[in-house]
Amino acid sequence: MSSEKETRCYFGEVRAEVGKENKSTHIVGLASVFNSRSELMWGFREVIKPGAFDDVLTDDVRALFNHDANYILGRSTAGTLSLSVNERGLVYDITAPDTQTIRDLVVAPMQRGDINQSSFAFHVSRDGEQWYQDDDGVVIREISQISRLFDVSPVTYPAYQHADAAIRSLKAWREVRESGELQKAVNQKMARERILTLLNA
Repeated sequence: MSSEKETRCYFGEVRAEVGKENKSTHIVGLASVFNSRSELMWGFREVIKPGAFDDVLTDDVRALFNHDANYILGRSTAGTLSLSVNERGLVYDITAPDTQTIRDLVVAPMQRGDINQSSFAFHVSRDGEQWYQDDDGVVIREISQISRLFDVSPVTYPAYQHADAAIRSLKAWREVRESGELQKAVNQKMARERILTLLNA
């Protein structure tokens, strides 16, 4: 498990449901989409598997705007953020603060369609990822278990941030793969030489 927090943005929808008189505005979004390949990032694509969030749904998770702790929209332990999973992915429901700042900065742009994407910040479990190459040679990072969920966020830009941990994991996988292929080639060469020796004996 990496000690570094990773942040991902997905093209899952997020919307503001403005309450009627004396009712709170809810911000509802899909923070992560299961079994959907991410855009190509740093030489690989990422897939979040169903069940990846099962161990973190009761974490003390914050809802932030653009992952900025200065703009907190909700918190699970305060009852202003609820998290769940469905067949599509990780769903969040935020009871938004009834402040002019949040209405102007977040809710109004969402109603206009200016903000329509979501993101989440996380740690991957020690054995919670698998790397492989598909038939087209595309490197895939498949995440099956998240060990810590820090926040979910409606976001302005679909940026992938804090990639160091993922890049190091990719590098480690490539080194193991290349060393395995090297050993395989050495073994094949030794086998060929042994066969030739026996044939020439």
